[in-house]
Formats: sequence, C-alpha cells, structure tokens
Amino acid sequence: MRRDRMWFGVGAAALLTAAAYSPPARHWYLSHGATTGEAAEPLPGDELIPAPQLQSTRAITIGVAPEAVWPWLVQMGSGRAGAYTYDWIENLFGLDMHSSDVILPQFQDLAAGDELPLGSGGPAMRVEICDPARTLALRSVDGAWLWSFHLRDRHPGTRLLSRNRIRVPDPTWARRLVDRAVMEPGSLIMERRMLLGIKQRAERRTAAPAHLGIPRPPAHPA
Repeated sequence: MRRDRMWFGVGAAALLTAAAYSPPARHWYLSHGATTGEAAEPLPGDELIPAPQLQSTRAITIGVAPEAVWPWLVQMGSGRAGAYTYDWIENLFGLDMHSSDVILPQFQDLAAGDELPLGSGGPAMRVEICDPARTLALRSVDGAWLWSFHLRDRHPGTRLLSRNRIRVPDPTWARRLVDRAVMEPGSLIMERRMLLGIKQRAERRTAAPAHLGIPRPPAHPA
C-alpha cells in the first residue's frame, strides 16, 4: 500500500510537471487577464532587459481613472505598503510585506533613481521609470529582473498591465524545471492576488486625494 501511494505521488507529480510545460498552460499563466495584443506589445522599460529568458504580462480592468490607481502603485514595496497579496507567504521569505488598505502619504514621493529594498537579503529594486499615472518600472540592481506597471485610460476605468522580464544566464536543467513547474505557476497565484488587491482598494476611492498633488481627470461630456 505504501509503495502504491509512492508511485501514485510520483505519477501525479509527473503529470503536473508535463501540464506546466505545455504551451497552452504556460500561455495561460504567463498572460493571465491580458489580451494577445497586450501580452505581445513592446512596453516602456522593456529595453532595460532586451533578451529575457522569461516574460509575463498580466492585466486587470479597474473601474477608476489611472490617477486614482497610481498612488497604490508607488507606495508598494518591502517595509512600505506591501504588495497587496498574501503577506504571510511573502514573509516566509523575509520580505517584510504588510499590505496597507489606505494610501500612505509618506510613500508617495517616488522618483527615478530611488532604490527600494527587497527584504533583508534580496537585491534592491531601482526605480527606472516613474511617469505618473502611466508607467512605473523597477529593475533589480543586479540587472536580472524588470518589473513594470502600465496604466491605460479606458474610460470610465483603467487597464493595469503588470510585466515581468527576467534574465537567467545559462540556467541549469534543474533550474528550468523548478521555474517551469513551480515558479511560473506560483507567480500567477501571487500576482493575480496583487492585481485584485489593487483593484479592490482603488475602487473604494473614486478619485485621487487632492493632497497627493495628482490632478483629477477632466470631466467627460455626457
């Protein structure tokens, strides 16, 4: 009986790995929520890592203007406003994430060149592009990871795109196996929660707070 259970587990793991490697599955979890065009189009910041081994583009529609989403993006980070995902999982890796449910004025003055820590042991993330209500792009100081956010005005709401570009020089077969079978599907779980977290928080506030210095969008004619 014990041997049967062992072989069942091995077989199940093999099937899950094969499924994770299949092109339809990879397309689904690397471009969840994004259209085919959004997943394929060049975005600002892509040039910072020109030949990644991995790219994901995930997206969500938010029912408020880009100016009302932007404050939630710029305050994200380790030791800041968190990542609006599963904090307990993030903190298993020492990332010091505590997701805020309010806009924190002390974290709104982000600028290109700022470096944000990634826990106590990870490489810092440098702000490469900070174009308010349009693009926020961060690159790890070791040059291996670019994470960018892109806001598109889709009246009466916003399309938020989250793109990751990762460079892994000469990965071993074991690294490829772990990335395909574990890291890539796992990243969808965390990032989907993050996108939903931003959406839920932003939609609770129908306009950007005036004290943040972010202009309100012009009124649209009826």
